[in-house]
Amino acid sequence: MTAIKEEIILVHVTGHDRPGLTASLTSVLADYGVDILDIGQTIIHDFLTLGILIRLPVDPQPVLKDMLFTAHEMGVNMKLHPLEPEKYEAWVAAANRTRHIVTLLARHISSEQVSAIAAIMRDNGLNIETIHRLSGRMPLDSDLSQSRACVEFSVRGAPEDASGIRSQLLELSGKLGADIAFQEDNIFRRNRRLVAFDMDSTLIQAEVIDELAKEAGVGEQVAAITERAMRGELDFKQSLAKRLALLEGLDEAVLERVHQRLPMTEGAERLIRILKSVGYRIAILSGGFTYFGERLRERLGVDHVYANQLEIRDGKLTGRALGDIVDADKKAELLRAIAQKEGISLQQCIAVGDGANDLPMLNLAGLGIAFHAKPKVKKGARQSISNLGLDSILYLIGVRDRETEQH
Repeated sequence: MTAIKEEIILVHVTGHDRPGLTASLTSVLADYGVDILDIGQTIIHDFLTLGILIRLPVDPQPVLKDMLFTAHEMGVNMKLHPLEPEKYEAWVAAANRTRHIVTLLARHISSEQVSAIAAIMRDNGLNIETIHRLSGRMPLDSDLSQSRACVEFSVRGAPEDASGIRSQLLELSGKLGADIAFQEDNIFRRNRRLVAFDMDSTLIQAEVIDELAKEAGVGEQVAAITERAMRGELDFKQSLAKRLALLEGLDEAVLERVHQRLPMTEGAERLIRILKSVGYRIAILSGGFTYFGERLRERLGVDHVYANQLEIRDGKLTGRALGDIVDADKKAELLRAIAQKEGISLQQCIAVGDGANDLPMLNLAGLGIAFHAKPKVKKGARQSISNLGLDSILYLIGVRDRETEQH
């Protein structure tokens, strides 16, 4: 065997995984008192790739010989890559460089999606360091229309234009039918503590005021105003006043009838159940109505509910709301107040909404997500989800499916 003078070696092992493989290889290193400078291992379908960066003793030949012999006995391939000390020190110096997490969410993962993301990272001077699957293993006969898949990329480098990268990924999302998040990898990303949801068209798959309008026989008129408000074409307070006025005289019994038919959004109950189980606080900040928010509090165990209160006299809606209107600025104000009350940093907050009046709170929170939103809202928010349910938010905080199997 040719003598290897360098004292730092990258040991690269590949082959079929088996119990005891890592133990056998590292026991050889232990016999010689070898220092391990770095180690990483991944397994895909029982095929292992193991890397161990070691600092060798003065005479490296015996340990390398025994390592190669052990690898042969275990039926795996081993390659030894000498590393110059200067290159190692440069690698150490780069340890504190900025890192970002790119999260790919889709019904299934395609090579086209991965290739396009990798190209955007390359073109922006970022290097992909690791790739992990967060979603569960997918059977071959899976119904792709109901499945969910997620791959997380850890990328290194300081982007010159992070917002530009997000714009590129948002454009790519629309083309490929996937959602792609781009977040700085920091301690807050892994330690969120509060989630604030819009209610209508976010937690529930309906706009309540439109449902009430149908009962009042003014559905088309109210829906048109709602649509313009959601696109940001109308001031929320003005649009709410116009719509409420059309509901004057509606019997309050209609509220419960509408509540009974409101569908929950895909993944909403699972998401909140899991977050509550690990100590998250949950809030509803809605431009909708307290009657429906309180029903969701009872059903989901929500901690804070803020919405607009319908004025009711003699069992009839008056066409007005009581108190301060919960509009865009009020939502952001409430998020700040709840975080302060709970002793939680805004960077530890997640905000989720679909309308233009959600943007201030989305951009105030550490993680703001435009959920199945209009294009203007998706462009205004830092992250967006348009193809999966609410429980896909778990992927954005790094939660793997296998960690939530009991929920």
